[in-house]
Amino acid sequence: MKFFKRNSKKTYIKFSAAVLVYSLFVLWLDNYWLFFGLIIIFDGFLTKFVNWTFWKKRLPAGKKHKFTTELLDALIMALIAALLIRIFVIEAYTIPTSSMEKTLLAGDYILVGKLKYGPRLPITPLSMPFSQNILPLAKTKSYLEWIKMPYKRLNGLRKIKNYDVVVFNYPEGDTIVAEYPDKSYYTLVRQYGRRFMLNNHTIITRPVDKKDNYIKRCIGIPGDTVKIIHGRAVINGVPEILPKTTQFNYFVKTEGSAADTQVFNQYQIALYDINYNDYNSIYEVPLTLSTYNIIKQKKIFTGIRRHENIDPSFSKYQIFPFDENFSWTEDNFGPVIVPEKNSIITLTPRNISIYERLISVYEKNHLEVRNDSIFINGTYNNSYRFKMDYYFMMGDNRHNSNDSRYWGFVPEDHIIGKALCVWLSIDKNKPPFKNIRWNKMFKFIQ
Repeated sequence: MKFFKRNSKKTYIKFSAAVLVYSLFVLWLDNYWLFFGLIIIFDGFLTKFVNWTFWKKRLPAGKKHKFTTELLDALIMALIAALLIRIFVIEAYTIPTSSMEKTLLAGDYILVGKLKYGPRLPITPLSMPFSQNILPLAKTKSYLEWIKMPYKRLNGLRKIKNYDVVVFNYPEGDTIVAEYPDKSYYTLVRQYGRRFMLNNHTIITRPVDKKDNYIKRCIGIPGDTVKIIHGRAVINGVPEILPKTTQFNYFVKTEGSAADTQVFNQYQIALYDINYNDYNSIYEVPLTLSTYNIIKQKKIFTGIRRHENIDPSFSKYQIFPFDENFSWTEDNFGPVIVPEKNSIITLTPRNISIYERLISVYEKNHLEVRNDSIFINGTYNNSYRFKMDYYFMMGDNRHNSNDSRYWGFVPEDHIIGKALCVWLSIDKNKPPFKNIRWNKMFKFIQ
């Protein structure tokens, strides 16, 4: 009893608060074995048999630790708090490409909320904190695969809705060609063959939560039927609501003078998305509808026409589902049904290419097609019940976005969180101190 008598009323209040918060956290995790952690809280606040802060010695009452010890203590606590916030609440990301311009610009630093859809628990827990898959200086992988946890997502505030801007792991990022990290391994296999790639290149595999991070707008949620007509998505028969920031590529005929670049700068057209044909002085540039109307009305250029791909000759190699039976392009695509958890779909030799990767890779079944018959785990099947929800994602920069039109659906276990706001924006094409985009900072992402 002497252990309890020496504790103050304030200590018991702190202990009660810690028990309440921890109990709610365990209920959220839905893992009741963690209630054994209450023993640690009990000892840490009341009985104090074990020194849980093992990096510093216990001192008699009235004595203080050295400054370096207190600093180490503060740093460890801050690191633990930061890791918990990063896993369960919010995380910072950088926008590396122009696939979401003008909604998000390359060089934007954003905050991604994980409570919205529910935080995903780490699948590969043995990882260097605050790194994705590569150690910046060592250029080696930042994680160990000795322990792999099953996919589990905690309860969130709501589910993903159409038009949400979502951060997720790149679905085709499970296999990387070390010599070409920015290219899809599967696209290279379709072009050069699997044996050639394996024999001539270094192949790297990654677990789900260590794939590269992508950000796109969710066009189709589970159960939706998505079709793209002339570059515009049609969801369940209803044309999509295009954000004002949506861009399409246009062919622009000019006189071929130096003034062209000045015009592009004036209308904030990203230089890395401009293609120029020197032979006939034609640019291909991405424009929003408002910018297109201004340029057309002012007759700045001698001609302007919107780009639309109607040539399906490369569909087998570049456009999902990479099947000559589907002559789709990035501008005219589908229809496809976005799979929903527990929904059953009829499988045929014609549509199996759409759902083959989902069944075999994401949901870990052995799938074979023999003489136009489909076998799953050795058993003949003409239907399949999906174990997860899936999503169809597209970038707002429609002709400069690597998205679901090129690699298919995003499984629910790849979802990281919802893009919330831009907290810093830096134009890397401008010199220091002049490269901050002040008008972009602290803006919510719509």
